[in-house]
Amino acid sequence: MRVGIIRALTTTDRRLLNSHGRLLRETFGFDVTTRCIQDQPSGVHDADSLQRAVPKVVELALELAPDVDALVISCAADPGLPEARALLDIPVIGAGSAAAAAAFAFGGRVGVLGLKHSVPGPISDALGERMLLIDGPESVETPDGFLMPTGIFDALAAAHMLVDAGADVILEATTGLTSIGMADVLRRRLGIPVIDPVTAAGSMLVSAVASRDLQAV
Repeated sequence: MRVGIIRALTTTDRRLLNSHGRLLRETFGFDVTTRCIQDQPSGVHDADSLQRAVPKVVELALELAPDVDALVISCAADPGLPEARALLDIPVIGAGSAAAAAAFAFGGRVGVLGLKHSVPGPISDALGERMLLIDGPESVETPDGFLMPTGIFDALAAAHMLVDAGADVILEATTGLTSIGMADVLRRRLGIPVIDPVTAAGSMLVSAVASRDLQAV
């Protein structure tokens, strides 16, 4: 399957740019093409940056669509998701809504680990009362903050606080944690399920395509 990945941040670092695509390729065997939006080096982290990202994501979706079988918007805030879906006839999956849907499969209370004082709308809206929130790391206000050593250690500390507060499953509410491979680290340290939003989007995409194929039979 040819999958286009839209990164809702700006970077010239090829390793960072392709980190989400590499995860989906290794996990699901997708043939991946990754593009990033322009002029947002700190990604999506508040209402203003979300609003600015929407038309940029839609523009990239339209550019990528003719050459792929499906698209993943690799941002937990799902910028441009409804707009892209309205314009395209291929599956378009948002990492945030996919992660929230995955959380329901585990049951119990969901500990949301994200940015400081911020939970993306697609996650908070979907989880409702099941969401157990302790503010994200004090040192991390934008997704690129997780690339710093303080962000990594503070994310670990916040995850432990969520477990101590009664979380049955951890949901990573920013794809900045995907970029540093935090899910595997947390699973080993905490011993509970940890949902990576990009992997969740890949799983949702596999289900969406399988459902469409069955309907076509």
